[in-house]
Formats: sequence, structure tokens, C-alpha cells
Amino acid sequence: MSETEDVLFEARHGVGFITLNRPKALNALTLPMIRELGPQLAAWQEDERIKAVVIRGAGERAFCAGGDVRAVWQAGRDGDRLTEDFFREEYRLNRLIHVFAKPYVALIEGITMGGGVGVSVHGSHRVAGDRTMVAMPEVGIGLFPDVGGTYFLPRLPGRLGLFLALTGWRLNAADAIHCGIATDYVPSDRMDALAEAFTALDWASDGAEALVDGAIERFKAEPGASELATHDALIEHCFSARSVESILAALDAAGDDWAARIAGMMRKHSPTSLKVTFEQLERGAALDFDAAMVQEYRLSQAFMAGRDFYEGIRALLVDKDNRPQWQPAELAAVTPALVERHFKPLGARDLTFA
Repeated sequence: MSETEDVLFEARHGVGFITLNRPKALNALTLPMIRELGPQLAAWQEDERIKAVVIRGAGERAFCAGGDVRAVWQAGRDGDRLTEDFFREEYRLNRLIHVFAKPYVALIEGITMGGGVGVSVHGSHRVAGDRTMVAMPEVGIGLFPDVGGTYFLPRLPGRLGLFLALTGWRLNAADAIHCGIATDYVPSDRMDALAEAFTALDWASDGAEALVDGAIERFKAEPGASELATHDALIEHCFSARSVESILAALDAAGDDWAARIAGMMRKHSPTSLKVTFEQLERGAALDFDAAMVQEYRLSQAFMAGRDFYEGIRALLVDKDNRPQWQPAELAAVTPALVERHFKPLGARDLTFA
């Protein structure tokens, strides 16, 4: 077991089980949790007795609602190193999951946002349930879709990744599978049985990947129709525009109630976040995973040195007035030079994976 109750580890019959154990905080990731997850995964990677890893969240409400951005917000106000350490160590954990050579099964039942996506989407299997709600809502708090969003979002089908990044749209199980963020759907009342089924596998009989696939196959079901899929053509058309302003103009011109809803959502978000995120994904499409994470760390530090993140957290999580005052307040005031400053190399402070 772990040294803290916020994350639990157990090894049984060839399976390493991780439980994110902060149900009252929707299993949000803290830096101490990240510091336990990394070494344990590294140890299980080298342990020949461990054939697969299963990660899930405690309680029924959330797999993981993200990183502990409230703590990062406070650290930034206090001048604490957490604004550097949290992102650096979280991104190294994301990379460890990305390169993990054994089946890594995330049971993404409940709320799965931001950092929760980061500890699931880079693994081999992401199993959604009836209560699954996946989102990358960072532009709504004056940030950007990180935890590997630079890499995985541009690689989703069509323009779905940019759509998710600029809107923070919430996906159910069917939508998550349609986008490729989830790989399978298992009804909620079968999740516990699925987790236990992994411990009954004969790991000596076949390849681990095939055994995990077979176990999920026995419990999975059809998730139903994806509502988001009905808007694929509109998303492809509007989000293929070459700027945030052009995307909004295309949505306005669509003459569609759903398009108007999407445009309204985007106009509530930080203009700086929107424009930086657009550029982030444009560049991310051509980057390998490591380069994408180096870029994200640069972006994180630029946002920590800015204003909108602190204003977004104040408005949504601290004062809860839901009335952030973004600066700049208009897209037109977010100049190319302002966007480019977010991508500036950090020299000796740049993220490394040594």
C-alpha cells in the first residue's frame, strides 16, 4: 500500500491496482499523489510479476476531475515553487504512462477531466461506463488543454480535437468512444467484476494485451449512439477554419441552433487561452510526444506568469461568481506577439526527461 491514503496501490495475481482515493475532492491529483504514482509505475514496469495495471477512482462520482488547480492558484499568488513542480512532475507522469510497455487499463467511470484525462488517455485501454463524463475544460479557466493534449488532441479524427480543446465539450461514453478518447464501454454495474476478472487471467497462456482485450470483451456492451457524431460535418467544416475568429464566423454563419450554442460557449472563454490553444494544436500535430510535453511546460509557465489563469480560478472555484474578467477581453486584442510569447523556450528551466 502507499504511504498516503490519497492514492492506494495493490498487487494481486499479476495485476497492479491503483485507486485514486480522494472521493470528496473528485479524486483530483495533488503533487504528493503524482510523486507516488510515478515511482510505483516505474517499479511495476520492471517487475516481471506484474503483467498489467488497472487504475480507477474511489467513489461513484469521479475517476479524476483533474489536477488540484486550486492549490496551484494559491501557490502562484504566494510565489511558491508548486507552479513549476506540479506541471513538471505531472507531465513526466503523463510520459511514463505513454511509454508504459504493459497493458494500462483506466476505468474512467464518472467525471474525467484535465489531469484525469492525462492519467488515462495515454494508456492502452480506457473503459468508459454509464456515469462517464470526459472533458478538457482548461480554456474556461484561463489555461490550455495540457497533460498531453498537444499530442493526442490533434490526432483525434478530423477536427474533433480542436473542437474539444476550444469548447471544453463534455463527452458521455458513446461520445468518448466516437472521439477515440475511450476504447470500450462497460456498464457501471459490471465494472467491479471486470476489475476482478483481470486477476483470474492465466498470464502464462497468451500475450498480456490479448488477455486484457479478451477480458474486456466479455464485459463490454454497445454504448448507444453518439450525439456528437450527428454534428461531425458541422464540426469538420467550422473547425477547419484557420483562426479562432474564422471558426466563430463559420459557426455564426451556420444558422444552426447547436452551432450558435457552441459559439456562445467559446465566447465565454479566455481569449488568450483560445488563441494560444489554437496555435498549440496546430504545432502539436507535427510534434512527437516528448517535444509536445516540452512545449506544454513552456505554455504552463507562461500562463503561470500571466493573469487569466488566476482570474479564471477565482471566478469559477474561489468566489464562484462565474464572471471572469479576462485580459485582454477581446480576441482582436490577443496579438500574434502575445501568443508567440507563450511558446518561448525556457533555457535551463525547460522540461527534460533525464
